Amino acid sequence: HMAPKKRPETQKTLEVVVRPKCKRSRSPREVEPEAKQLCVKRPGSSRRFDSACLWAGLASLQVPPPCSSSIIRSLHHHRLGKAPWPSLLQRLQQSFLHSLASYRIFQKAAPFDRRATSLAWHPTHPSILAVGSKGGDIMLWNLGIKDKPTFIKGIGAGGSITGMKFDPVNANQFFTSSMEGTTRLQDFQGHTLRVFTSSSSCNLWFCSLDVSARSQVVVTGDNVGHVVLLNMDGKELWNLKMHKKKVTHVALNPCCDWVLATASVDQTVKIWDLRQVRGKSSFLSSLQHTQGVNSAHFSPDGTRLLTTDQKSELRVYSASQWDCPPSLIPHPHRQFQHLTSIKATWHPRYNLIVVGRYPDPNFKSCTPYELRTVDVFDGSSGKMMYQLYDPESSGIISLNEFNPMGDTLASVMGELPHSHLEPRGSWDSEMSDVNEGAGQARARSHEGMSPARRDD
Repeated sequence: HMAPKKRPETQKTLEVVVRPKCKRSRSPREVEPEAKQLCVKRPGSSRRFDSACLWAGLASLQVPPPCSSSIIRSLHHHRLGKAPWPSLLQRLQQSFLHSLASYRIFQKAAPFDRRATSLAWHPTHPSILAVGSKGGDIMLWNLGIKDKPTFIKGIGAGGSITGMKFDPVNANQFFTSSMEGTTRLQDFQGHTLRVFTSSSSCNLWFCSLDVSARSQVVVTGDNVGHVVLLNMDGKELWNLKMHKKKVTHVALNPCCDWVLATASVDQTVKIWDLRQVRGKSSFLSSLQHTQGVNSAHFSPDGTRLLTTDQKSELRVYSASQWDCPPSLIPHPHRQFQHLTSIKATWHPRYNLIVVGRYPDPNFKSCTPYELRTVDVFDGSSGKMMYQLYDPESSGIISLNEFNPMGDTLASVMGELPHSHLEPRGSWDSEMSDVNEGAGQARARSHEGMSPARRDD
């Protein structure tokens, strides 16, 4: 590590923190040696409390260690036809949950002068990550090398990146939607290669996007309820008002990419068959919620849909019967104007859900001095399986997403920075003064499993 150096408050830093090598595995009950003791302050009070009991509470969720011989036995029985594939997956999932106890933050960056608003992993290069900011800045981060991440400067106020997807065909390009009023294709140098949608009005902007390599289409939603479908050449196929209010999220089913889910602040998620869209009433199903909806993510196998509302509820719907009552998971993640909307996502290989917690004193199961953890739920039972937390990064984690390999978790702190988040070492950066607060991104990985650490 480089020695800490004092810096002006307005200076932006890019920070990389590498996990210390350790010959023994550290218990989840032990705080990292270099981590400061966390003190939690109750609102309106000057008293400070030791967090040992809170840390121990997280450790109580530790999954019992799996028996490696039982996994091998299950695999052997499966090959003999004596054990179903789901039981083997369950064993593997249990092993993965146990490994979460060894996850540590190994790289962090704070490159933006405004909060981070979007996050995307590269689909074929599991160490490449893109993060967008409220000012339109984009950081392209290759965790597999120690060079400085690529930084693409945005326009500042009004340029918020609302959605990002890497081009599934060309590995050196990516799509973005933004409050600047465009949905576009860019390269890693920041050049615009194609503009798919553009608004001449400052009152109209685009809030989400998704792409399909198989069907060669781009879909995007705007802030007044329209959804636009285009082909990869930029030709508009249709533009329809599908919701009464802002379309917060659009998602194509990964297995049946003619199935589209659209989420909106009008408290609905609608399912569409792109082959049969004729108008705003041609949806297959409308899933009613009690709050506005931040996101709707299909599971990797396309059989379920995970939605995150704007207050305290996660829902899991089954694609086989959309009208059946969903599985409800109570969870505090309320909306706040200056906070990037919290969105739950799936693990790419296991039936697990990951989501950031924003403790709410009005939430039914809220406990005093509750921590802002990253929560992992079982997608079938809705049971809390594990909580990740780092005392030195105790802000609200709005966005969490595992890379395609499922061994590294990227998290975005979508709020104003906290004074105690000071870098251990940094590079100088060439960004303007702080206007709203620096967005932070971080990556966690299992000890010894990170693509960024294999060549060390």
